[in-house]
Amino acid sequence: MSVPGAAPLGRQLTRQELAVDPLAAAKLLLGCVIEAGDVRVRLVEVEAYRGGDDPASHCYRGRTPRNEVMFGPAGHLYVYFVYGMHFCANVVSLTDGVPGAVLLRAGEVVGGLEVARSRRPASRSDAELAKGPARLTSVLGLARGDNGADLTDPDSPVRLHAGDPVPRERILAGPRVGVAVAVDVPWRFWIEGSPAVSVYRRGGKRRVRAVR
Repeated sequence: MSVPGAAPLGRQLTRQELAVDPLAAAKLLLGCVIEAGDVRVRLVEVEAYRGGDDPASHCYRGRTPRNEVMFGPAGHLYVYFVYGMHFCANVVSLTDGVPGAVLLRAGEVVGGLEVARSRRPASRSDAELAKGPARLTSVLGLARGDNGADLTDPDSPVRLHAGDPVPRERILAGPRVGVAVAVDVPWRFWIEGSPAVSVYRRGGKRRVRAVR
């Protein structure tokens, strides 16, 4: 799809690339571009979740109608409603039948800027348009009907494309945000220096480490 003024897209990611541990998938997704309609967002912050060994995961207590998509196959979009007002989007990873996903926390709009602005008119700057998981889904126009979309299918309404590789020294890791358990697990990853990275709000000193 041609989007006027948008950055050129890389190749579409494959299911095999995403069928890995959520921590590996999270680092792979940084710098990639998710496209929905006329809007393209470069991912700059993500958060990994596993299944039965991760008490903060939606799949910790097993399979339900809500989390079914998270059990695979990899490469599908898992969309859920939170706080009775927002949608959040995840990329499913691991192999079919083994739950795992990566929450898309924040991104930079690199295509369809005017559409994105119209969807987030209260944003004070373009850097804030997709700064946070609810804002990111909002600018992309994602909602419940997109749950299960195949991001690896060229004909899908939502697609995921490879971006320019992010230097390892620019990838930082720290605690996850907005969870009540396993809060200090450093499974949130972001690109250092991006103004679109969301604000860490948990009390105390933020623990940050470089990814090795």
